[in-house]
Amino acid sequence: MTGGEVAGILVAVFWAVLVTLLAVVLVRLAQTLRATTKLVADVTEQAVPLLADASATVRAAQTQLDRVDAIATDVQEVTSNASALSTTVASTFGGPLVKVAAFGYGVRRAMSRKPAADPAPADRRTPAPAARGRRTVIVGRTVPSARRSRKQKG
Repeated sequence: MTGGEVAGILVAVFWAVLVTLLAVVLVRLAQTLRATTKLVADVTEQAVPLLADASATVRAAQTQLDRVDAIATDVQEVTSNASALSTTVASTFGGPLVKVAAFGYGVRRAMSRKPAADPAPADRRTPAPAARGRRTVIVGRTVPSARRSRKQKG
């Protein structure tokens, strides 16, 4: 065998090994592609019902939100009506009730007073009842004791 023939045999063996390795790689790649195709098919098969369920859930949630919105609108209307009613009741009965309460307080005070006037205190360090911070209510107004004393003297 000559050197050219040995070199030809070596090149042929090298090419045979190279083709074998490429064939193994291609077989593995084909297996990977088959597995990937099967996985995508399975995911698609499971995803379609999940998407349908998610869509139905979103529709049901939208229906519930519409109901809650209607309820909130009704509650706002009821609150507005209750506010208007309380304003009407307060303006209709509030003034007269305050006047009746003030009149009743005045009658009670007048009935509870003793007919005899209080004598002047013996000890000048003790202030008179009018100066001790007592106040008189006159139809919704509070008059300080100093003003009341001047008013009674005059």
